[in-house]
Amino acid sequence: MKNLTEVMENRYSVKDYDPSKKISAEDLQNLKDVLRLSPSATNIQPWHFIIAEDDKAKARIAKATDEHHEANSAKIKKCSHVIVFCSRAYAADDYLQQLLEKEDADGRFTEPKRKQEMDNKRKKSVNNHRFSTKDEPYWLAEQVYITMGALLLGAAMLEIDATPMEGADFAVIDEEFDLHSKGLTAVGIVCLGYSSGEGYNIDLPKSRLSAEMVFTEL
Repeated sequence: MKNLTEVMENRYSVKDYDPSKKISAEDLQNLKDVLRLSPSATNIQPWHFIIAEDDKAKARIAKATDEHHEANSAKIKKCSHVIVFCSRAYAADDYLQQLLEKEDADGRFTEPKRKQEMDNKRKKSVNNHRFSTKDEPYWLAEQVYITMGALLLGAAMLEIDATPMEGADFAVIDEEFDLHSKGLTAVGIVCLGYSSGEGYNIDLPKSRLSAEMVFTEL
């Protein structure tokens, strides 16, 4: 088994990709599994992922970076695959019911009352964010970011390079893929592939805050 600390020490956000190197179908499926199996609060799973591989598809995503984030456009167009992370803008009742029935079909409820308890718990959480804290779309987007972290670790374990980015006009992506009509909005992008060996940061040491600053152990 790979040493997790070593994997994290060695991963970095790639600045330049080798367009001739492609992710295998098996590795791509593993990464898709990582995304789909990621955890979320109350198992709400408010995500959708747009995966682009060919040049035409990647160019559609790069429309969001071509004007003000040209460096990111180059990454999108040269990497093997690009994933757009989308979040539900709200958790509609029909979606919550769909979740509940899927959980039931998958055998999550050992007795009927467990199903009702899960439904009540999830709706209570949604209503809290919708009506009390009034941050429903932000709460849902936070769940999507969990999947991004899982993907970056999964890619590193498979020795696949990655670059997470927020430097894009996500309104352009929303329009390009008609996301609003589906109740979705784009919140992030990750490029995946293999480094060209170029980029200003390729030989730089990793810099992170000390353990003393980031941990309190009781």
